[in-house]
Amino acid sequence: MTLPVSDTWYRTERLDARTFLIIEPHVHPIFSANIHLVLGRTADLLIDSGMGIAPLKPVIDRLRQDTSKPVLCFSTHSHVDHIGAAHEFAQRLAHPLEADELAHPSAYSLNSADIPARFVTLFANAGYPALWPFLIDALPFGGYALDRYAIPPAPVTETVVEGDIVDLGDWRAEVLHLPGHSPGQVGLWHAPSGRLFGADAIYDGPLIYDGAGTSIPDYVTTLKRLRALPVTTVHGGHDPAFGRKRFQSIIGHYLKLWGAD
Repeated sequence: MTLPVSDTWYRTERLDARTFLIIEPHVHPIFSANIHLVLGRTADLLIDSGMGIAPLKPVIDRLRQDTSKPVLCFSTHSHVDHIGAAHEFAQRLAHPLEADELAHPSAYSLNSADIPARFVTLFANAGYPALWPFLIDALPFGGYALDRYAIPPAPVTETVVEGDIVDLGDWRAEVLHLPGHSPGQVGLWHAPSGRLFGADAIYDGPLIYDGAGTSIPDYVTTLKRLRALPVTTVHGGHDPAFGRKRFQSIIGHYLKLWGAD
């Protein structure tokens, strides 16, 4: 099967004066994770780094107002679709429970036939569309070798835990430990704006709560905790941002599904 070559691998959208959303539109929806860039006075913050199929840093640098500032690469958790380009950035933050996978990434294939059957079933049961022959429907450049895809090691340079503050000089957000989808998953809570960067704990699509590293009891605790926050906008790990009404609806749906509401 011959895939076309994409002129633009990453699509960027400015959400406000300091925040950008970056996505990989040619990656299957299951693996097309949101990448967020938050600009600050003393540092810029990159929340997750996609699949790492094409270089990300040049795209991020074009969006930044001052490339002399450091970029803090904040990996919400260590699943393949969130850490692919973490190695491109010198300062890498993650929870201690996710650090080993960042330092020693598991092998992964872009050929859907190589995905274990249990995961194919998991994705289908969650409500995602059927996998494409490959996890991408285009190539990032001519001559790209699908079979050579691998995530380079990206050892964490600073661990973050519940209650830590990510400080960009004129923007500060609190680290929230949000297990359930992954043991060491973390999000960011920006209280002044009511914005939650919720990673894969909550987004407007089928949540994944069955599989290695998942825990429904932990997920219940996480969602109940998030529900108590005065959230106005959620920037999730996948799919478009949404407001408080949808936030409450999603949480209510899953708590009811799990018999926990």
